[in-house]
Amino acid sequence: MSGLSVPTALPVTRVSMREAVSRRLVLIGVLLSMAFLALYAFGFAALYDSVAAEAGSDARTDVAFAATIITVLGLFIVRFLAALLAIFLSSSAIATEIDSGLLHAVLARPLSRTSWLAQRWLAFALVTVGYVLLMTTALLAIANGVAGYVPLDVGRAMAVLSLELAVLLSVGLLASTTWSAVTSGVVTFCLFGVAWLAGIIELIGEQVRNQAMQLAGVVTSLVMPSDALWRGASFYLQSPAVAIMGRQSGGGNPFAGTAPPTTTLVVWSIGYAVVLLALAAWRLGRRDL
Repeated sequence: MSGLSVPTALPVTRVSMREAVSRRLVLIGVLLSMAFLALYAFGFAALYDSVAAEAGSDARTDVAFAATIITVLGLFIVRFLAALLAIFLSSSAIATEIDSGLLHAVLARPLSRTSWLAQRWLAFALVTVGYVLLMTTALLAIANGVAGYVPLDVGRAMAVLSLELAVLLSVGLLASTTWSAVTSGVVTFCLFGVAWLAGIIELIGEQVRNQAMQLAGVVTSLVMPSDALWRGASFYLQSPAVAIMGRQSGGGNPFAGTAPPTTTLVVWSIGYAVVLLALAAWRLGRRDL
């Protein structure tokens, strides 16, 4: 491997990245993302100025809390857009290639199905992680410019968000080895939505001390850990003062968590993504093209 550049050593990754970026879907996504950032900057400035004026100089905690809420809500939308991108790319990664006959032509070369699948996964991971990194950086720059906002730990938040995207890509690829692109996208998006709903049920269960509701949330996060990972990442994206307050109070909301991700969750999610990708490779290896 020494002396070989990544594009030379991983031709499928290079081609897949080019294919993903050249899709009209990505172009439309970029335009909509830019519109979102412009609208967010306008709304953040207007709302933050209003809150700061009403709170006055003696209510810094209220102002910091307002800045955190606005910022985390914006980042929640960024995470949602990145998740949609991961679902769309992965759910059509195999079924579409088989239906068009392109996969049969590619695999006629000295390239195993497992290597082809792994390189596709890597390409989509680079695209989606790059997207969430750029959007998060832009949004936090806006928040810092308007309110001097500084999150607790951006690096850890990006690492956890990247893990969530890896999970979604593995789920989408596994689904794409079995169903059509549309069905795979619907199944993966439904799992993503169910995980978010289960997170809300678990949050309410903690507030009302209902163990059955909490258990339902925990079990669902094992089946689909995307929402649990977002809640862990969102903790690092809050301002230090608000993050400490939230952790001490034990409160929460449907869009953000009050504690960092546990080591168990991180290890489980890494294994989850790896196992599902291996299952996708196993399934693709036994499928008639």
